[in-house]
Amino acid sequence: MGNLKWKWLLIFLVSGLSSLNAFPLKKKINLGLDLQGGMHLVLRVDTSGLPEDARRDAVERALEIIRNRIDQFGVREPSILRQGIERIVVQLPGITERERALQLIGKTAQLEFKLVSDDPELLRAALGGEVSEDYELKYLDKEPLLVRREASLTGETLIDARVNFGSQFGEPYVSLKFNAQGARIFSQVTGENVGRRLAIVLDGAVHSAPVIREKIPSGEAQITGRFSLEEANDLAIVLRAGALPAPIKIEEERTVGPSLGRDSIRAGLKATSIGAILVFVFMLIYYLFAGLVADFALVLNFLIVLGVLGYFHATLTLPGIAGLALSLGMAVDANVLINERIREELKTGRSLRSAISTGYEKAFGAIFDSNLTTLIAAFFLFQFGTGPIKGFAVTLTTGILASLFTAIVVTRTLLETALSLGILKKYSMLQLLRKEIRIDFIGRRKIFYLLSTLVVLGGLIYFFSRKDKAYGIDFTGGHLVEYSFQHDVKLEDLRNSLQKLGAGDATIQKVSASKEIIIRTAKVSVEEITAQLKQDFPEDSPEVRKVEAVGPSVGKELRHKAIWAIFWAMVGILVYVGLRFKHLDFGVAGVVALFHDVFVCIGFLAFTQREISLTIVAALLTIAGYSINDTIVIYDRVRENMRLFKKGSLAEIINTSINQTLSRTILTTLTTLLVVIALLFWGGTVLNGFAFCLLVGMLSGIYSTVYIATSLVITWQKISAKR
Repeated sequence: MGNLKWKWLLIFLVSGLSSLNAFPLKKKINLGLDLQGGMHLVLRVDTSGLPEDARRDAVERALEIIRNRIDQFGVREPSILRQGIERIVVQLPGITERERALQLIGKTAQLEFKLVSDDPELLRAALGGEVSEDYELKYLDKEPLLVRREASLTGETLIDARVNFGSQFGEPYVSLKFNAQGARIFSQVTGENVGRRLAIVLDGAVHSAPVIREKIPSGEAQITGRFSLEEANDLAIVLRAGALPAPIKIEEERTVGPSLGRDSIRAGLKATSIGAILVFVFMLIYYLFAGLVADFALVLNFLIVLGVLGYFHATLTLPGIAGLALSLGMAVDANVLINERIREELKTGRSLRSAISTGYEKAFGAIFDSNLTTLIAAFFLFQFGTGPIKGFAVTLTTGILASLFTAIVVTRTLLETALSLGILKKYSMLQLLRKEIRIDFIGRRKIFYLLSTLVVLGGLIYFFSRKDKAYGIDFTGGHLVEYSFQHDVKLEDLRNSLQKLGAGDATIQKVSASKEIIIRTAKVSVEEITAQLKQDFPEDSPEVRKVEAVGPSVGKELRHKAIWAIFWAMVGILVYVGLRFKHLDFGVAGVVALFHDVFVCIGFLAFTQREISLTIVAALLTIAGYSINDTIVIYDRVRENMRLFKKGSLAEIINTSINQTLSRTILTTLTTLLVVIALLFWGGTVLNGFAFCLLVGMLSGIYSTVYIATSLVITWQKISAKR
């Protein structure tokens, strides 16, 4: 009872701290851009045209200018960080005006004042293709202008830019004010060129070209044009913030509209709630009082995860919600292993207290090993993942660590307390396999080797035959836009509309039976598609719900990262399993089985016309970490039986171990599948592919655990013996 008091004190302390850090949720945990809506941009500062000495601080200057522009734009809690040598990552939560934000961030804002030639002969020659070296041909609307190449004055001397309104019609314009040096130059230029036109050029485009009526010594000027109030305001912002030192190129964009964000939250919470309820009900029905104890531990597990996320003010993303739901399903695995171990100990005639104590001790090794391998996969997900994938890795890791505490400490404390108080007198539970089974799994291994070879090869051949169609824009580059229409539109009409832009071969997909359409293409920009759809479907008011745009260089980099993430995760699992079981053949066999499950998933994704994306890579790595769990449980039992049956052959011991652990192999996968099925049917379109991949991988994991991972140990040893 003394030990129990300390354990209860620890549990209350953890529960209290978790509650303190978790609530109120809105203040402690931030929502990711995919849940609240907003923009994620990866910008590259193109320094190729700069001199060697000017390239050194160009990115830092660009970062500060972009930060000043966004601050003046009024975005709440933006994130602007440098990434690598030439890249800047910008996150704008809650932004709703996508085109305006892109203009504000991407505009170089190189302001120049250039004199216009008043020689009609030179202009006529320029229109004929003969442009003087000192001039360049520009257009103001449709009016041709021959302007000097060298600017008389630039925006470097600008100290202020404000929006004002014309006295006659109230039209907005931008008033400029120069410093002393700029005012002196402007006064000289206007004084020496009265009667000539002075072109005001911004980023190479002429905005106005007024005639100089008199000398202007005040150092003030105006940019007039057909501005809306927003356009004039944004122009003033970029001019005040200063010109970018080099052009900005958008290499990656992920924009989620607020309506889609709200839908994602509802779908994610609904799927998580349904999955949790299914797991709770199953544990309660199957394990009775022990199931009630496990359910209490799951609630505490959930609270601890929220507490950790709240303590670090973490950002919760949609894949993060999936990781939260998945960690609940995986947390049950430990409880299943413990309860099944206690059942075995009771069958040997042990007392209830002794069976519980021994069951926990014997289950600990398998629980620790299986959770650690999943943590290895989560670690590489975090290292090589980006944005929401990191969020998934964080919640999954937190959930696994919390489950170790709740399954090993909390449930044991509850059971021992119930024993001491006389509440628990009998450990009743249902049983999946009542009769002792003796199936010769090893003897049939060649049949299943052949079956697996056919499935894996067939899937991979079909996958590679699809070429770039097998990959999402994360890895190939291009644009993916989701539109919402007021009425149901025909795909044929959409195809005809895109044909006008030369993008008739774009992929067009209807989201379920709704009025939402996904268009994927690499030929035209999002702005061109949107403008064309608004022109062709004026009554439907197409609304942009989501935009994903990835440049080819970023796509190549993301594919490279994904391959290395999978590779290093497999190496980490191989090394750990090999060291843990002191036999490299166990590790090699386990990792081959993991590759089997990953390749089976890839094949099924190809057959169902689904694409490999960053989210799918997260699912594949989760499968790699989770699939080894059941294999480790069997390996752990093999190691135990090798000490008990020293005269038995390895094949006999492995067969016995598989038969002894078959029910828990089925049960652990089943409890996690309840959550995965909830994500598949109620998690929304974003998580559908992720959940489908997990479903296939986990079903393949049961098969590979029983027929591949264990059989390969025998095959490997036979090959080694022959050598």
